Amino acid sequence: MKTRIISGIVGIIILFVVVFSGSFFVSLSVFLLSLIGIFEFYNAVSNVGYKPVRIFGYIACLPVIVIGLKTENRVVTDYLDIIKSANYISLVLFLIIVFLFLVIIFFHEKYNIINIALTVFGMLYVPFLFAFVVLTRKLDNGFYYIWLIFIGAFATDIFAYFTGKFLGKRKILPIISPKKTIEGSLGGILGSMVLTFAFGLFVNYQLENELGQTMPYYHLIVLGGINGVVSQVGDWGASAIKRFSRIKDYGNLMPGHGGVLDRFDSILFVAPTVYFYITVVLSI
Repeated sequence: MKTRIISGIVGIIILFVVVFSGSFFVSLSVFLLSLIGIFEFYNAVSNVGYKPVRIFGYIACLPVIVIGLKTENRVVTDYLDIIKSANYISLVLFLIIVFLFLVIIFFHEKYNIINIALTVFGMLYVPFLFAFVVLTRKLDNGFYYIWLIFIGAFATDIFAYFTGKFLGKRKILPIISPKKTIEGSLGGILGSMVLTFAFGLFVNYQLENELGQTMPYYHLIVLGGINGVVSQVGDWGASAIKRFSRIKDYGNLMPGHGGVLDRFDSILFVAPTVYFYITVVLSI
């Protein structure tokens, strides 16, 4: 527990340094996390005999850092920049899928359709979802919005853990996650709602002073609740993959926390949720 707490504190310090350093450093950090994360995923499925085409997964991480270079050193006020970035990601994924089909055709004795499917799944699961952290940071007021991602994921994890530890009685997914309880799950959702709303008070104060605008408080409560749900979906999904792959942790990069996918599994789902809530729901 002591090691877990220390490495968690170090991770939080690094997080603050990266986010305060600007969007390029955010994209560079997410790019590195994507490389490590997809490496961990491919190692996991390889543990049960599958052979993903790793090089294409690593190439799929490149758009993460490329979109970090776009519109650097200025506030993004036109969503067209973000749309173009998203289109760039889609283009790269399309080209990779074309080449993967060529792999099936010309190297069918080594790679079958399951290997290719796992290769693509890894690209969509890790770098594609990770990219929304960068896209959120590059939104107008993205410096504030990106914290909604981390608060939603970490608050859910922390509150679910302690609520389950002290109040948990009924198991929710005994086969996939034996220690998870219904009480812990509800506590995680409530914790995400409370901390998201609390952070929203600060954000609205800042935005009102700087731009004369605020984010409706009921949206903060709704977003916090949604984040509390999808955060746990990400956690459970990662656990299901580990159980299928017969591994305990994805890696040991962070002592007491495991690998990148062990620590950021929830963020992979919360990041797109925050991004689309801001760009779609709030724009209606």
